[in-house]
Amino acid sequence: MFYSIRHVTRFRYSAPVRESAMSLYMQPRTEARQRLQAFQVQIQPHAQLFAYSDYLGNAVYHFDVPGAHDTLRITADSTVEIAEPEALPNTLPTAAWNVLRDSAARGEHWDMLNESHYIKSSMMLLDFEKSLELPDTVDPLSWLKTLNSSLYSHFDYVPEATQVDSPISDALHNGKGVCQDFAHIMIALVRGRGIPCRYVSGYVYRSVDSDDRSIEGASHAWAEAYLPEIGWVGFDPTNNVISEERHIRVAVGRDYADVSPTRGAFKGGAASELAVAVTVLPTEAPAHHEDFLRIVRPMSPASELELEPLQQQEQQQQ
Repeated sequence: MFYSIRHVTRFRYSAPVRESAMSLYMQPRTEARQRLQAFQVQIQPHAQLFAYSDYLGNAVYHFDVPGAHDTLRITADSTVEIAEPEALPNTLPTAAWNVLRDSAARGEHWDMLNESHYIKSSMMLLDFEKSLELPDTVDPLSWLKTLNSSLYSHFDYVPEATQVDSPISDALHNGKGVCQDFAHIMIALVRGRGIPCRYVSGYVYRSVDSDDRSIEGASHAWAEAYLPEIGWVGFDPTNNVISEERHIRVAVGRDYADVSPTRGAFKGGAASELAVAVTVLPTEAPAHHEDFLRIVRPMSPASELELEPLQQQEQQQQ
């Protein structure tokens, strides 16, 4: 299946800012059953792009707009091909828990087993896990499936219920959140169980017959757990599904802090507004390889306009 993705991000400022610098995690990955066919980024005002791969194989783009500007627009266009995933077994041997423990003892997947910026243990998290009454005697795959469904049932999906930098305690306390929160909570619980787990930033195509809760027009996030003899398996607790042919992977990391679609700062005493638009559509196979890409965000007041502080700008995954 081929998909075309357009991700537009527009920053508007209440007064001209003197400089903007930004990093982008927006290029879909090529690996396993997903293959990038075309990708392009356009920046307005024009800026030169510099690209590199991080230690997890994610494509990172960086640019700097040195002149005064009151609008910054990033447009990313991609075309990807995704093959249908192989069917998972219904269960794994319960001995898979021993394989996971031995792997952890050897230091494998260390960074996906330990705490990170948004993934931290707490009494609130431990009490929440107890309330789920997850089974103790099943194999790792069955346990993950149960957890995925339990998170879907327990939390309400409410766009903008949390902020881009909200800790998982906010969603735990309020019983609601967005895909970023669902993924973080699942990762925290899975790592606590001794299963390597990572954050996936990407997109999901909303098919006509899907029952997705995640909204259209936004990027998406889910979790991937590493299982013996299978590898990385995606779990989407927002929509209560295992990742499918319509899940498009852009970047993987320990949590959202590693792979924010946009991360940057600007100099100037101005209020900022972020607007985002994402379109994911089935498409025909491209005739040739090209590059494409796009992005979006809303207005927040600057605290001390006269000081022209260096201000951060990121977008939350809904």
